[in-house]
Amino acid sequence: MLPTTHNVRDMGAGYMNMATLQEDRLGQPGGRIPGTTLFDGEAARRGYALNAMCYSFNDARNREEFRRDEEGYCRRFGLTLEQLEAVRARDVLAMIAAGGNIYYLAKLAGIFGLNVQDVGAQQTGMSVPAFKQMLLDQGAGQDITEARN
Repeated sequence: MLPTTHNVRDMGAGYMNMATLQEDRLGQPGGRIPGTTLFDGEAARRGYALNAMCYSFNDARNREEFRRDEEGYCRRFGLTLEQLEAVRARDVLAMIAAGGNIYYLAKLAGIFGLNVQDVGAQQTGMSVPAFKQMLLDQGAGQDITEARN
């Protein structure tokens, strides 16, 4: 877990320099965004099977086949145990951590009955109603950090 300004206070002074360094590099090439999983070449390699499976859902027949036999369909693509457990749990964040690309995962989320706001709520650690309210507040000009607190 990368330190953020929200959790660094609880982690002790040893993490302060690393958190400050990361914040100083935000927006710069190679800078990290706290709480964000970077989708890079390594993630693409790790997530290839999961993303290939999700891409297959462009065909309605494949979506139906997945609904009939999730386990068998996942085995067909050779998902790792981490990816399989994330799919079973309907945990989009765990799928991203396992190398999933959100653009491919959107098809799978749709099969699960999740919409963009459901996924956004997972990503922010908020309930769906709280996430929707945050979006409304943000549209009304309220600062996003105020909306999260």
